Amino acid sequence: MALDLFVVLIYAAGMLVLGYYGMRRAKTHEDYLVAGRNLGPTLYMGTMAATVLGGASTVGTVRLGYVHGISGFWLCAALGAGIIALNLFLAKPLLKLKIFTVTQVLEKRYNPMARQASAVIMLAYALMIGVTSVLAIGTVLQVLFDLPFWLSVLMGGGVVVVYSTIGGMWSLTLTDIVQFVIKTVGLMFVLLPICLYRVGGWDELVAKLPASSFNFTEIGWDTILTYFMIYFFGILIGQDIWQRVFTVRNEKVARYAGTFAGFYCILYGLACALIGMAAHVLIPDLDNVNNAFAAIVKVSLPDGIRGLVIAAALAAMMSTASAGLLAASTVLTEDLLPRLRAGKQSSLRVNRLFTLLTGIAVLGIALLVNDVISALTLAYNLLVGGMLIPLIGAIYWKRATTSGAITSMTLGFVTALVFMIKDGLDANTPIYYSLGVGLLSFVLVSLLSRRPETAAVRSI
Repeated sequence: MALDLFVVLIYAAGMLVLGYYGMRRAKTHEDYLVAGRNLGPTLYMGTMAATVLGGASTVGTVRLGYVHGISGFWLCAALGAGIIALNLFLAKPLLKLKIFTVTQVLEKRYNPMARQASAVIMLAYALMIGVTSVLAIGTVLQVLFDLPFWLSVLMGGGVVVVYSTIGGMWSLTLTDIVQFVIKTVGLMFVLLPICLYRVGGWDELVAKLPASSFNFTEIGWDTILTYFMIYFFGILIGQDIWQRVFTVRNEKVARYAGTFAGFYCILYGLACALIGMAAHVLIPDLDNVNNAFAAIVKVSLPDGIRGLVIAAALAAMMSTASAGLLAASTVLTEDLLPRLRAGKQSSLRVNRLFTLLTGIAVLGIALLVNDVISALTLAYNLLVGGMLIPLIGAIYWKRATTSGAITSMTLGFVTALVFMIKDGLDANTPIYYSLGVGLLSFVLVSLLSRRPETAAVRSI
């Protein structure tokens, strides 16, 4: 285990070095937030895939595979499909806008008040994205190295906060591409083959699991539909994902590299679900299924190799944690605290300060939450329930008004919260009721109020 810890420490040190190199490239406000809008296909594909596939996609999909079999891959499939749709259909108009945040689209269509209201929802979403992956980091370190949970969160999450703060998007891009390579090798080409070998091969896996484990719809059509309602649409409007789109050099790179990243997400989900199925065979009586990933790593891999796979898992989690962290701080500095932007140098210092403060908040929240998929569901319920209807209306409905948009955001957000409290985070009701209430209020209030004076965003 000492060798594994050494490998993980080397990995963490490497991330900090890359963060420092990113800091040297982040010379301006635009460099810090969107890497100068100049990423080519390799960097863009790696950072896009790394951003989406984090703690919930890794630890959570292994858990789903443990419980539901191969159908656990649908969570990653919904995310991957969202990435493909975003890069094929929305990247081109988004790149023309030269903006930094999702909420700036709403300001162009409605007014500054709509931007402020939506920024609160986006901030809550981005914070929970960061929390989800920091929570996963803490869980893995706790189980594998027998560390206190609080210490695991502060150590693993602290590395993310440091490199994100000093270099912004350039640090995230450089660390993401390395993390993409590490998690691809560690999970797909090391852990999965070894798990299948430990089971006795594919035929033994089939023999030792019920036939339902190989049914792609075993998880239930209602759950599959909910995943697409939450995660597919969440990808289309999430600040952490849009901010990656803003980094790409041109629309052609986004279309091809982004589509490749989406298909990679789907394959990644299949690999993690199979790992969970192997874990079910090797550790059939696991006390806490949330620990399925850490447990299978602990029992199936030798020293050193285990450290590589732990680093691969941490790579997946850190990439998403840093994306949520920078997205939250960008919303703060660009949308909620615009007066602090007094020039390039001053603004760069402000960006770093609020990234640090946001990171501290993420670490604090992570100490209070204990389920990665629940945390991810909370984030996407709030985002989709509050933002999807007003944003689509801003793009496609000329009769939409600011009053309708703000009413829809407020009621959709509150409805999602109410039903998550009432029915639980795993229920399907929060997303359906919040979208229903948001749509109804958006249409009615828009029809009853005056047309907006500002023109629609024709470029979208």
